[in-house]
Amino acid sequence: MSFRDDFMWGGATAANQCEGGWLSGGKKDSVADHLTDGSKNRDRIFTYNIEPLVTLSHYEMPFHLSEAYRGWADRRVIDLYLRYCKAVFTEYKNDVKYWLPFNEINNGAFPFGAYMSLGIPLKDHQALFEKTNNTPQILSERYTALHHQFLASSLAIQIGRSVNPNFRFGCMIAGKVYYPYTCNPDDILLTQKMFQDYVYYFGDVLMRGEYGPFSERLWREKGISVKMENGDDEILRSGTADYYTFSYYTTTLISVDPEINKNAVVGLNLHGTPNPHLKTSAWGSIIDPKGLRYYMNEVYNRYKKPLMVLENGLGAEDTLTAEGQVHDKYRIDFLREHINAVKGAVEDGVDVRAYTLWGCIDLISAGTGEMKKRYGIIYVDKDNNGHGSLKRYKKDSFYWYQHLIKTNGREL
Repeated sequence: MSFRDDFMWGGATAANQCEGGWLSGGKKDSVADHLTDGSKNRDRIFTYNIEPLVTLSHYEMPFHLSEAYRGWADRRVIDLYLRYCKAVFTEYKNDVKYWLPFNEINNGAFPFGAYMSLGIPLKDHQALFEKTNNTPQILSERYTALHHQFLASSLAIQIGRSVNPNFRFGCMIAGKVYYPYTCNPDDILLTQKMFQDYVYYFGDVLMRGEYGPFSERLWREKGISVKMENGDDEILRSGTADYYTFSYYTTTLISVDPEINKNAVVGLNLHGTPNPHLKTSAWGSIIDPKGLRYYMNEVYNRYKKPLMVLENGLGAEDTLTAEGQVHDKYRIDFLREHINAVKGAVEDGVDVRAYTLWGCIDLISAGTGEMKKRYGIIYVDKDNNGHGSLKRYKKDSFYWYQHLIKTNGREL
């Protein structure tokens, strides 16, 4: 089996993590500009004679809306977002075909995403992982805000299709993979619940246009009250995504055993116990290529719509030699193994349309605010303090990926 002839290869970046001019051209500050100095950047859209795939909201809500409206917790933000979408759709209706309404929308279920994705003020989530961030009141606001994003996504898709019927839309889910720690049925049931609560809860609404049957259980267990209005169900049904688009980085183990959970690691996107069968990156992320194949099979067989892998990469501390080279065999190995997993999913019958590695150029890590945690295949001479020439150098992984694209993935 091989990739489709029209398979799309590329790289992904976020404007607020790699571009400059954060207050240029009349732009105001966003929520990202209040995290680290390194993330003060401005959104621009260029096509560069490529097939662009544009995310309309990538962790960069206007700061004013966070402070004055409590972000997406206020239903009025929907109309403000739609006004923005219509302007962008109209401006680029002949240049852009593929659109993503929101980036990693399911991260809004976590304290980190409550600020970055939902714009609920940061002061309410300073201690990101404390249990006080998961009270019924806080969760009710968070899940109401997510409901507003679901409505906004559906309405934006409807507007986009009216502007250009050829527009195509993805849903952009953070691909979270949970394994049971043991064959204990309780571990297996808890793992299933984690998939439902943090993956399918979002995919079902965005791909099927309705909340899954387990949603009532989730709301009841956590004391969540989601503010909905008459007609919301019809809105959700009227603007479902054409593609299941997602990011994938790591996997984790789930257990009901409190002794095992003493070793649990709490991260920005996953929380659970590290897998003793797998290696970790320098920043403690589990490296699990086979988990990508597993995830793709799961979601494709659930939704039966084409998949796009839109974020996948390795954060590592690269070394620039005196000759201006970066020998990052570790990144090549990472990419090779994960792309081979995508090929395996194709062999399983999964309809895959695209793969874009995260950080085609070095940028600031959203998770740690560091420059030294590099994802790119192009090195940027800049350190954590903002010092450096900003010169670019192609890493060994650049030439490897270039050859892979030329052969459409046949020579890994």
